[in-house]
Amino acid sequence: MKRLMLTGPGELRWEEHPEPELAEPGQALVRPIALATCDIDPAVLRGAFPLPGPYSFGHEGVVEVVAIGDAVRTVAVGDRVVVPFQISCGTCPACLRGRTGNCTSHPPLSSYGLGPLGGLDWGGLWADLALIPHADAMLVPLPPGIDLVAVASASDNIPDGYRAVGPQLADNPGAEVLIIGGPAAPSIGLYAAGLAVALGSARVVYLDDSVERLEIAKSLGAEAIEGPRDARVGRFPITVESAGGAKALRAAIDATAYDGWSTSVSVQLTDVPLPIFEMYSRCCTFHTGRAHARPAIPEVLDLVAAGRFDPSLVTTRTANWDDAVDALLETPMKLVAVR
Repeated sequence: MKRLMLTGPGELRWEEHPEPELAEPGQALVRPIALATCDIDPAVLRGAFPLPGPYSFGHEGVVEVVAIGDAVRTVAVGDRVVVPFQISCGTCPACLRGRTGNCTSHPPLSSYGLGPLGGLDWGGLWADLALIPHADAMLVPLPPGIDLVAVASASDNIPDGYRAVGPQLADNPGAEVLIIGGPAAPSIGLYAAGLAVALGSARVVYLDDSVERLEIAKSLGAEAIEGPRDARVGRFPITVESAGGAKALRAAIDATAYDGWSTSVSVQLTDVPLPIFEMYSRCCTFHTGRAHARPAIPEVLDLVAAGRFDPSLVTTRTANWDDAVDALLETPMKLVAVR
């Protein structure tokens, strides 16, 4: 079979690789049919994120099940499903608590398509076939009638946006939300904005200096404000930082209201000083870290199926499978390639 390898910044190539085979009764083989770029991928291709390769590329996508082990019960051959980017067994203490990104049955950070960050070599989803080690625990069937291209990023970035606003709005219904958007996690911030609207926030403000992202935020129903990342636009019970860098992180924390919740979905590559006393005084909860994607996937698929949230508005380019490499090297914000 063919799989796509990232061999360095701006360098991708298809290579021949042995086909994976079922070795355990709980496994499945899948054929990727609609694949998306994660927010990290364009940065890696531009040499702006320290993950140079070589490694098998890609970790977001919708796939078709082509073979299952004897013990698999929740999916069948021919089903179209979302693959969570993280490997999770579904039965260890971490998985049972919904912490599927820290499954204790496998090495830390085990995931598809992230090379040395992903534990063992699980391969990438930009390939003819992929092996799913725990089919019943991992694979999430698509609801009837859902557009598979629209939810190609439901493996990672859409759930990442959900975790920043979904549980918080469930705890504080109707709460106002501020998203500080930017280049570090651009689609995640936009997904968070659209999901906050879908989940009933009374006001969703999206702050950014990119005209393109501001227009997308408007289309998702958010109030788009053009300005620098540290612009003062008020205090909010829920804030999300997706811009990257110390200035945006500090601005999100400063904009968090008393008893508020601030989430950073970007990757900070250097230490950032935090205003701990001010956070303490306001009882501000701050969270950062990798999203535990698997538990949130059914929630976001249900919102899409119900017509309350349209993630396709965030996609900036769609390409055919044969044109995938050229499209990837142009590093659009959110690319979906369709086989």
